[in-house]
Amino acid sequence: AAQSSVTFWLLQTSWRCKQPHACLLHQQAAETMPGASKIAQKEAYHEKVCKLLDTYDKAFIVGADNVGSMQFQQIRRALRPDAVILMGKNTMMKRSIKMYCETSGNDKWRVILDHLVNNVGIIFTNGDLNDVKEEINKYKVGAPARVNLIAPCDVHVPAGSTGMDPSQTSFFQALGIATKITKGTIEMVNDVQLVKQGERVGASQATLLSKLGIKPFKYGLEIQQVFENNTLYDPAVLDITDEDMLKSVSAGIANVAALSLATDCPTLASIPHSVINGYKNVLGLSLATDYSFPLAQKVKDILANP
Repeated sequence: AAQSSVTFWLLQTSWRCKQPHACLLHQQAAETMPGASKIAQKEAYHEKVCKLLDTYDKAFIVGADNVGSMQFQQIRRALRPDAVILMGKNTMMKRSIKMYCETSGNDKWRVILDHLVNNVGIIFTNGDLNDVKEEINKYKVGAPARVNLIAPCDVHVPAGSTGMDPSQTSFFQALGIATKITKGTIEMVNDVQLVKQGERVGASQATLLSKLGIKPFKYGLEIQQVFENNTLYDPAVLDITDEDMLKSVSAGIANVAALSLATDCPTLASIPHSVINGYKNVLGLSLATDYSFPLAQKVKDILANP
């Protein structure tokens, strides 16, 4: 495939050389023609992607912003052999997935194409998704707050001694933080929310956090979407436990039973309550009259001899 692509390019360049300004066109073609090694690399990458798509049925789409190379290698080693990370240019990943779907007739992976934007990768696995997610989340590295960085979470600084000398009160004054001098150091009077999630970190905020030795942000691979059974869903779904599902089902059954009792419309959810209510009525009638039955007699005996 690489040789045919180069041959076609050379034939196209040869035709151009017969036209006016042939030398200039030939030079431009030589400069822009992709090398055989580059074409071979693309073909090897495509084969790798196709093999992964054939081998695995589940995947995570993960964001890789602010993830260092050493951290990345640690994650790769931790996930092997249960999962494999695929990184690369989004255009190359999309191209390979589209070609795979067209040639194999298997379109299940098309749903992820629209989500391959920005700095993302794909983690393929056949194992338990919760186990893989837990392993991914283990590798979060603390990072300082940089100027103009969009905060991924709220940053709170607790009250107390900062260990800074009184000459540095200007940082606190610029941020409107109440302080006092205690034993020759600056002490914050109250807990302070220094940065809000989604806001950009200012210069004074970044400097103060650095002086306090606080690394407020943790970075790692962020799971954006989960692929399973030919569909994509939010990773928060994986956090739902059996207990959560049981509570939701129980609450739904209780609502159905309450509605059925209020409207006198029997359902499987309301019949046990209807039977109990009927028994209470019969028991009340028995206690108020001479009519009795074994269970009612027990209650009458208790009432007669408390």
